[in-house]
Amino acid sequence: MKLSSGDRNELGVVEPFWQAQLAILLTLLLYFALPSKLTIGPRWLLPLLEGVLLIGLAVSTPYRHHTQSPIHRWMSLGLIAIVTLTNFVALGMLIHLLLAPNKAAGRDLIVAAGQIWLTNVAVFALWFWETDRGGPHLRTRSEPLVPDFLFPQMEAAHLPFKGWRPGFLDYLYVAFTNATAFSPTDAMPLSVRVKALMVVESVASFLTVGLVAARAVNILG
Repeated sequence: MKLSSGDRNELGVVEPFWQAQLAILLTLLLYFALPSKLTIGPRWLLPLLEGVLLIGLAVSTPYRHHTQSPIHRWMSLGLIAIVTLTNFVALGMLIHLLLAPNKAAGRDLIVAAGQIWLTNVAVFALWFWETDRGGPHLRTRSEPLVPDFLFPQMEAAHLPFKGWRPGFLDYLYVAFTNATAFSPTDAMPLSVRVKALMVVESVASFLTVGLVAARAVNILG
C-alpha cells in the first residue's frame, strides 16, 4: 500500500537530506568563486571542512535508522557554525575593501557581494533546518517536539495538510524571505533561538545589500 506523506511522517520515516547537501555544495562553489583577497587560509581548507560537514549531515540525518548520536548533531552544528563564521569574515573583508580608497575593482566586489549573500541564505537555511524541533531526525517522530517555527500549513484544517511537516526547501524559503525582507514573511519564529538566528541573518543581509552593494554601485559611478 502506498503511503501518503502524512502517513509516512506518522510512521517516523525521516526526511531526505540530499537538498541540504546541495545547499552545502552551493556554498562550496560560491567560496571557490570568491576573489582570493576575500578568503582566509589555503583554499582547500574550507572545502575540506564542508566535505566533513556533508558526512556529518549524512550521519546525523539517517535515512533508514531511527537513532541519532548527540556527538553527530553537535559536529554538524559546529561545522555549520564554521562555514557561517568564514562567510562573515569574507563579508568583513569585503566591507573593508569597499571602504578603502582604492576603487578599481567595483564590478568584482559587486559579484562577490552577491556570492556572500547567497551563501548567507544557504547557511541560515541549514541553521533553521537543524534547529527547528531539535533537527530533522526528531521532527519526524510521531510526537515531535514543540516547534520553533509556525508555518501556515500547521494551522490549516484542510485534509491535504494533515500531518504536514516542513522540509529543507521550506527552511530555504524562510531564509530567503528573511534575507530579502529583513523580517519573517512565511513562517513566524516562536523560540528565542530562531529569533536570534533570524536577527543575525537579517543584519548580515542588510550589510551586504544595503552597504556593500550600494557602495559598489557608487564606485562604478
